[in-house]
Amino acid sequence: MRALATVLVALLLVLSGCSGVLSGETTDATTTTPADTQTASPSPTTTTQAATQTPTTTPRPDPESDVLGWENGYWHDDVLSVTTDDGLNETELDAIVARAMARVENVRELEFNETVPVEIITRAEYQNQSQEEYSDDFRAFDNAKFEAMFFVGEDRDALDVQNTNRGSNVLGYYSPKEDAIVIVANSDTPSLDAEGTLSHELVHALQDQHYNISSISRPTRELYNARNGLIEGEANYVQRLYLERCGGEWECLEAPESSGGGGVPDDFHWGIYFLNFFPYSDGPGFVGQMYRTQGWDGVNDLYANLPNSAEQVIYPQKYGEDEPTDVTLEDTNAGDWERVIPESPNPDQERPAYASLGQSALSSMFAYTFTDSYNQSRVVQPQEFINYEDNGRVNSSDPFNYDLRYTRGWDGDRMHVYKNADGETAYVWKLVWDSPEDAAQFVTGYERLLQHWGAHRVSENVWVVPEGEPFADAFYVSVEGDTVTIVNAPTTDDLPDVSETAA
Repeated sequence: MRALATVLVALLLVLSGCSGVLSGETTDATTTTPADTQTASPSPTTTTQAATQTPTTTPRPDPESDVLGWENGYWHDDVLSVTTDDGLNETELDAIVARAMARVENVRELEFNETVPVEIITRAEYQNQSQEEYSDDFRAFDNAKFEAMFFVGEDRDALDVQNTNRGSNVLGYYSPKEDAIVIVANSDTPSLDAEGTLSHELVHALQDQHYNISSISRPTRELYNARNGLIEGEANYVQRLYLERCGGEWECLEAPESSGGGGVPDDFHWGIYFLNFFPYSDGPGFVGQMYRTQGWDGVNDLYANLPNSAEQVIYPQKYGEDEPTDVTLEDTNAGDWERVIPESPNPDQERPAYASLGQSALSSMFAYTFTDSYNQSRVVQPQEFINYEDNGRVNSSDPFNYDLRYTRGWDGDRMHVYKNADGETAYVWKLVWDSPEDAAQFVTGYERLLQHWGAHRVSENVWVVPEGEPFADAFYVSVEGDTVTIVNAPTTDDLPDVSETAA
């Protein structure tokens, strides 16, 4: 376990420090007032950074009209006399942002319609930002989802755990509501971690200007990961192409020595990390496949025909060919069990009264078992989920494999959540698969998952996790053809009242 922990710590540092894939958190959160942007005159000078191809050091005149690769007085290959060790003043930041916008344009072959404000804040400031207010029903609904994935037990609040995870690893975000970017600095000075995070978030701003990504519907976890596979996948893909030019065609900023990560916090949750990381891991491959076959025009067309499942992102060949099943689920609850209908904390975004988790969530659920300290058993081995290269290093561009044997063949799922007068929750989760064999394979993995968390079988279809364990509950698990039904309740006596299926 110690060797695996070392690998995971190194993995987190590599992903957050080099590839910048943690930087994209497309959100509607209100941010502090962005720094004013000003048009700066070009005054490039040489730099001490070595380059295999000398970037432009001679000032060129501004074009008569805006063109790709030029923004606010700076060309994409201009050189700036800027150091980041002592932080960035307003003029330096404006120049860096203008040049970075020109570079994103040059790579993506798409023009910015307007300048993007950028603000740099400390991690402490980010963590102290106020969170959204949630109703009791919304919290109960969210808690049930994360309990169903065996991520967060009933003794903790799932929203709090997610916010803690996010506060420790987000490097920046674009706010569609403010049309602005916020960079989270790990140092106490307002600086940048080179240009990776900035380029990533500028892609989000570009996406919003052209495709209005804030209006894209992502009401369930399944659609959130599916469509973020496009949004974050494109941002990561463009960021990668951008950084490949650094040190060659382009002179780029170097990260300050103090900007490195400080390790993994004790309360860091790997399962939630795996779940949220999916668009950054598999999204670039999905977008890259489209770019290689149809160019940027093909990527543009994706916004008119969005991916409808994480499965389509995992397997790009299924995009447009294998649509997920619209799973139906009838409520048969009785006694004092009532359906939980969550209200969206954002009145501008509708949320359905059901959950759908998808293949990326199921794979994260199984993978989490090799990271938790609760039980030494593992439902999948680390090498099944972590993509190691031949040299033993983790593939930093695609570190995780969400195509697991227990989740292969997913075709749709739907979950209803219930609550009784004592505030206890229960759920019915129906999953449809491509074939009976795929459904049976999932059940095999799910029963191993139950055993990992301390469950024992009490009848053919019923399992119980005893009191005192993290996920103490009763579970009814059945498979009929290509359909699996899971009923969860506090006790075996409650199962029939939650669903007639478990009678």
